[in-house]
Amino acid sequence: MGLRSLLYGLYERQLTAQLRGADLPRHIGVILDGNRRWAKTIGAPAAHGHQKGADKITEVLEWSQEAGVEVVTLWLLSTDNLDRDPHELEPLLEIICGAVENLADDGRWRLRHVGDATLLPADAAARIAAAVGRTEDAPGVHVNVAVGYGGRHEITDAVRSYLRECDAQGLTLADAADRLAVDHIEDHLYTKGQPDPDLVIRTSGEQRLSGFLMWQSAHTEFYFCEAYWPAFRRVDFLRALRDYALRERRLGR
Repeated sequence: MGLRSLLYGLYERQLTAQLRGADLPRHIGVILDGNRRWAKTIGAPAAHGHQKGADKITEVLEWSQEAGVEVVTLWLLSTDNLDRDPHELEPLLEIICGAVENLADDGRWRLRHVGDATLLPADAAARIAAAVGRTEDAPGVHVNVAVGYGGRHEITDAVRSYLRECDAQGLTLADAADRLAVDHIEDHLYTKGQPDPDLVIRTSGEQRLSGFLMWQSAHTEFYFCEAYWPAFRRVDFLRALRDYALRERRLGR
């Protein structure tokens, strides 16, 4: 074992010890950023970076399960990403579909698609739906795979779903507007029934949310990591948990 690996191992154990008994998040959101830039640093094509990023997912889910996290939301493809050049988008979708299918085949994770399936190519939407359907009885962490996801789009979908529900009940538009409350929106979000994220991690050094879980993150803590997603290490994950545990969460109070 090299000196560097030895030091990292010692540091990991130190971080783990610091987290014993700490208040840790139930739900973590992750913005998997930096795949293309990581690939560029080694002179590889973007698809190689996306594949390495996909390969990282299971590790992070295992770290999350070890920490007692109940829900992990992974932002794999935004609505904006769907406007990319088809020469990049098509292999990216293939990698994402393969990653979701691999998570389903693993048997440990209970999957939910978070996003608008109608925005995806029909074959991609079908593959994701089939993979999700195979995990209904999985015992481990609940994993939201955000594919074709945008925060504004989600809120629009929630309002649209609420209005359709009101119409089915025979309510007028005025009645629907008069009765509209925060709970009605929450009941129609993609993440309905789940706790809001306690912590959102974004890799690659970018310090913005880009619309990720806009409604749900009103009281969320954010952690921005310099590492590109394929290079994200367990020590980076543990640092994020330590940072979260040290914060005083006011929850709007």
